[in-house]
Amino acid sequence: MLIKYAHISMQGRTCDYGVFVHSAFYNVLTSGVLNVRQPSVLPGNNTLVPYLLVADNAFPLTSYIIKPYAVEVPKGSPKRVFNYRLSRAHRIVENAFGLLASIFSIFCKPLIVKTSTAEDITLACVYFHNFLRRNSTAKQLHSPPGTLDFESTGDGMVIEGEWRREFQNDRGMVKLAKGEW
Repeated sequence: MLIKYAHISMQGRTCDYGVFVHSAFYNVLTSGVLNVRQPSVLPGNNTLVPYLLVADNAFPLTSYIIKPYAVEVPKGSPKRVFNYRLSRAHRIVENAFGLLASIFSIFCKPLIVKTSTAEDITLACVYFHNFLRRNSTAKQLHSPPGTLDFESTGDGMVIEGEWRREFQNDRGMVKLAKGEW
């Protein structure tokens, strides 16, 4: 799970959707400049399916964003299966950010630095995370078995990764130097 895109320049208290709509990625996606693959058929199906972004309920449903059903859905229903499968995809994103925050302890407390320095620190951590994930030896040290969430075989129960236990009540945040808000 490499981080392919990072938008670094919003306050930590900004909601995910607020960060998204102020990103360069959003601008190229909505303007049609981004070269998104055309819809294609899934294996064993003849229906064209578009490429979508996985989001949570804080995001609006659009032609390029997919999110779970917000209502309680009955067990075994197609909507429940959909929500379950979407949550599996969303778990990959959570693992990436959780691993980043757990490995780089600088995110465990407020950063009292200039905005540009906070951006540089965050971007350097993203680059280093990707470097470690690409190298097979470093990958074992960076995220040994049990670090990330996984699904147990047979019963489908989600086993929380070690990164979650380390940061149960201690979320990292970036605090900018006085006058930088």
